[in-house]
Amino acid sequence: NQAGAFLIRESESLKGEFSLSVFDGEFVKHYRIRKLDEGGFFLSRRRTFKTLNEFVDYYSKNNDGLCVKLGKPCLKVQIPTTFDLSYKTVDQWEIDRNSLKFLKKLGSGQFGEVWEGLWNNTTPVAIKTLKPGSMDPKDFLREAQIMKNLRHPKLIQLYAVCTLEDPIYIITELMRYGSLLEYLQNDAGSQICLSHQIDMAAQVASGMAYLESQNYIHRDLAARNVLVGEHNIYKVADFGLARVFKVENENIYEAKHETKLPVKWTAPEAIHCNKFSIKSDVWSFGILLFEIITYGKMPYAGMAGHQVIQMLDKGYRLPQPDNCPKPLYDIMLQCWNAEAKGRPTFETLQWQLEDYFEVGDSSYADTRTILK
Repeated sequence: NQAGAFLIRESESLKGEFSLSVFDGEFVKHYRIRKLDEGGFFLSRRRTFKTLNEFVDYYSKNNDGLCVKLGKPCLKVQIPTTFDLSYKTVDQWEIDRNSLKFLKKLGSGQFGEVWEGLWNNTTPVAIKTLKPGSMDPKDFLREAQIMKNLRHPKLIQLYAVCTLEDPIYIITELMRYGSLLEYLQNDAGSQICLSHQIDMAAQVASGMAYLESQNYIHRDLAARNVLVGEHNIYKVADFGLARVFKVENENIYEAKHETKLPVKWTAPEAIHCNKFSIKSDVWSFGILLFEIITYGKMPYAGMAGHQVIQMLDKGYRLPQPDNCPKPLYDIMLQCWNAEAKGRPTFETLQWQLEDYFEVGDSSYADTRTILK
C-alpha cells in the first residue's frame, strides 16, 4: 500500500457506525465517520455528504483535515485467523509431544521457558513449558482452560496442551516480535510515533473489552504481557493470574493472601483488600498507557512498592510524561480514579482511543497539531 491507501469499515466499538482508516505512508490513522439524523455522512459538520461514494470522491481531491488525500483502496492481505492447529484439536486438545519441534528459546521465567517451535513440521507455534516442581500443574493448566474458552483476534489463542508427563507444555499461536515491553524499549522512539502508540493501546483495549464482555478479569495487565506480531498486531497474553468472576458476587475475585502482586500495576483496592474486578484491570491499563507513551519506562521509577502504596493513598498519581499529549494523560487519570466505579469501561476506552485522531468541529485544529 502507498500513502493515501484507505479502508472504510464498520466501527468495532459502535455497531452500525463507520470508521475511515488511512495510511499516511508510515502509519495508519483512524477517523470516525458520523451519520446525520436525516441521512448522510460527515467527518466535520462543515461539509456533509449524501453517500459514502461522494465522501470518498471529495477526500480523494481534498485532504481537508485528513493526514493525506485518499488514494487507492487498501489492498486486502490474507492474514489467517487460526483458532486451532486442526479440526481434531478443537475439542480434543491434548496432543502428542513428539509432534513438536523446538527451534529457538524466546524467554524464561520463574516457572519455565517459552520456545518458538513447529507442530508436525508445518505450523509455527509458541511452546510454554513448566519446570517440574516449580508450581502446581493445576494452576498452570488453569491458564490453558481459560484461554481455550476465549476467542478474540486481540487475545493470544491457545492451540493445545501436553499434560500426560513432565514437563507440561502449553502450545499457543506464535507472535514473532515478543513482548510489547521489549519492543518499545528496543525502539526507544526511533520508529514508533504517537499514532502508532495510540493504535497499540486501542488494540489492547479491544481485547480487554472482550474479556469484560465475557465476565473475565486478567489481574496482570502490563506491557510485558502484551505480545507483538507481524503487520502491527498486538495481543493480550498470559492469563495465568486470570479468574472468572460472577456477576452476582459484585464482579470481584478475592485473591489468596499469599498471591504475589505486581504492585506498580495493581489498583489500590486490590492491594489493600485482595479483591479484583474488571475495574482494577482498567487501573492497570492506565499504567500500560504510561509504559507505551514512555517507550517502556518503569512506572514510579526509584520508588519501592511500599512507597508507591503510601503515595497512592495520599492521592499521588504518575505525572504527565514530557512527550504525552494532554488528551492521552486525561485518559490515564480516568483509569486511576480512586473510586473503582468512577473508572471507564474498556468498551469506552476502546472508542476513546479509536476516536483519538477524529476530525470534528471542536477539535479540527487540535487534531492537526497532535498529528504533527
